Amino acid sequence: MSAVYALNLFDLAPNDDYKAYSKRSVDAVGKHGGRVVALGRLSEDSPSTGGSPRQVLVLVEWPSSDAFRAFKDDPDHVDLHPLREGGTENYLWWAYDKLDDLRPVLNDRDV
Repeated sequence: MSAVYALNLFDLAPNDDYKAYSKRSVDAVGKHGGRVVALGRLSEDSPSTGGSPRQVLVLVEWPSSDAFRAFKDDPDHVDLHPLREGGTENYLWWAYDKLDDLRPVLNDRDV
């Protein structure tokens, strides 16, 4: 099994839901083997290409897609995920399989 990276890009909503989410999310993510590998705020030096930028970046590494799925589907988090959803706007959440290099992606284009 290969690692999965969950890329979260979002703006904060004008409420305290995400603050409440962040107080519990590290333990919830860790329960399923995930770990936050990067946090970021939009840089003033950000290029203005590629659509609308988001305020916040969170990158989480999961040991496998099964672990990521277990986090999303965990019944103990039934009240946690709505805090993330209600505390963000313009939310993008994508999962990427880990690659050691770009050859698999580049070879897919040759088909």
